[in-house]
Amino acid sequence: MTPPLSREKISNMSVIVFGSINIDLVAKTHRLPVPGETVAGHTFFTAPGGKGANQAVAAARLGVPARLIGRVGDDSFGKELLASLQAAGVDTGSVSADPAASTGIAAIAADDAGQNTIVIIAGANGCVGDKDCDRVEQLLPGAAALLLQLEIPLSAVLTAARAARAAGVPVILDPAPARADIPAELYSLTDIITPNEIEASQLAGFPVSDRETAALAAAEFRRRGAGTAIVKLGDRGVFCATAEESFFVPAFPVPVADTVAAGDAFSGALAAAIAAGKPLRQAVIWGAAAGALCATKAGAQPSLPHRHEFEAFLRERSVEF
Repeated sequence: MTPPLSREKISNMSVIVFGSINIDLVAKTHRLPVPGETVAGHTFFTAPGGKGANQAVAAARLGVPARLIGRVGDDSFGKELLASLQAAGVDTGSVSADPAASTGIAAIAADDAGQNTIVIIAGANGCVGDKDCDRVEQLLPGAAALLLQLEIPLSAVLTAARAARAAGVPVILDPAPARADIPAELYSLTDIITPNEIEASQLAGFPVSDRETAALAAAEFRRRGAGTAIVKLGDRGVFCATAEESFFVPAFPVPVADTVAAGDAFSGALAAAIAAGKPLRQAVIWGAAAGALCATKAGAQPSLPHRHEFEAFLRERSVEF
């Protein structure tokens, strides 16, 4: 039987997350509308979200000290989000309340098959800048990894990646939402890039839908300078390529409620495994397991797995961790 994780923190090394903090407004419907169509929904709820916040919570719930840098508005949504993050164990001491901007919003439509569309209004996330980058630099010494996404200004992401490289801290980049203007320098500053199949398709310039095309995309991202390329293929698994090897991790079959934040669960668990000193293959398995567990529940942060769920999930499948 696989032994449980320590009841203490998995690692004393912190994971630093620099990114967005949103309130998610989620509408559930039997099927997603096509352009110009109105469909009837059956459920509505709000939930804390934002890719940066999600990844911080994902790491914290697996027992790794997680510190988040970002901005919320000085409004009721911002206060609600800070309280929720703190309750999840995330250090929010470097999150500022911006009096000149609203808290970021994500309007999400999710269908009964677990697919979703998302519209993001940046709000305070779009105001992230030099002062926030300074906070990142101050927290980097001794960190296990810096997690970055693309829901804050690209200039801030690039500055933070430079600081992490100077401090010798690995950079994990989730290139979402995908954008065509990612500078070559950011690829070269990225130790691990983690697009899903849609993002990989948009970035690589060709369709990515299976193991073979994922391998081609991973090779392209490595050619651009990324040290390790991980391409997430949803329920088909995960392809990983480094300078030394490539390997494929099959997906964990689960009943899907929705896929919101599954990629963030992957990133948080990947970073948690790295903080715990696990080899890359095990780290990818941790990510795949956390992403699968996340997909079994609705919402963003509410669906991110707690450590006891994560332990039980892997033990039931006799997975070494």
